[in-house]
Amino acid sequence: MKILVAIKQVPDRDSPVRIDATGKGIDESDLQYALNEPDAYALEEALQLKEKHGGEVIALSAGPENVGPTIREALAKGADRAIHILCDDLASRDALSVARLLAEAAKQEAPDLLLTGLQSEDLGQGQTGVIVAELLGLPHATLILHVEKTDSGIEVKRELEEGWFQTIQLPTPAVLTIQSGGNKLRYATLMGIKRSKMKEVKQLTTDSLVPAAPPVAVLEQLTLPAKKKSTQMLTGTPQQAAAALVEKLRTEAHVL
Repeated sequence: MKILVAIKQVPDRDSPVRIDATGKGIDESDLQYALNEPDAYALEEALQLKEKHGGEVIALSAGPENVGPTIREALAKGADRAIHILCDDLASRDALSVARLLAEAAKQEAPDLLLTGLQSEDLGQGQTGVIVAELLGLPHATLILHVEKTDSGIEVKRELEEGWFQTIQLPTPAVLTIQSGGNKLRYATLMGIKRSKMKEVKQLTTDSLVPAAPPVAVLEQLTLPAKKKSTQMLTGTPQQAAAALVEKLRTEAHVL
């Protein structure tokens, strides 16, 4: 089974976020980067399938040169090889443009499965994997927690609302977006890190895959969320104050 896993490098969640001098972008000078966590779960699902059924796991990523360490992390965890689409303008591309790059690269590999994380931690759009499936004309399913290989294809477990789950069967090849939390993520071992340095990383250019895409521009300005503090005093008897507190938690804070 050949499994292609799309991974994305995103700013580390603990990195300070600052608006740059133009007011239309993020200051990247102090940012630290990491593997997108939902994509890490997609990689883990692929590695477990390989361990059960054999085959090959290929990491696929688009971005500038500094995506290299994230690709090497995927190789250190067990991916057999990687494809790096050199793309310096990834931040100015929308989900459709990025999906076109991934789909064209996937066509060259013809995998049995293409896995992505459910969404990226930086933009959170949750669109790229589904668009890739449409571009490739392949069946797809989202919110996947577990994948089993069958004689006719695959059987997947989907997470639905309010604790419900759905099990469906799909033919292969197929595209799946993986939900976080379905597996326990593995760490890269020292031996895996050493071996990753000898694994193949094939580089592709955007021009060799699709025509240049029009950039997505910020017309106004980016602003950080405003910090607001407010205090409300609840009056009345303890029973009345408690009832008022519960009502505010339900209707204003939406935590009940």
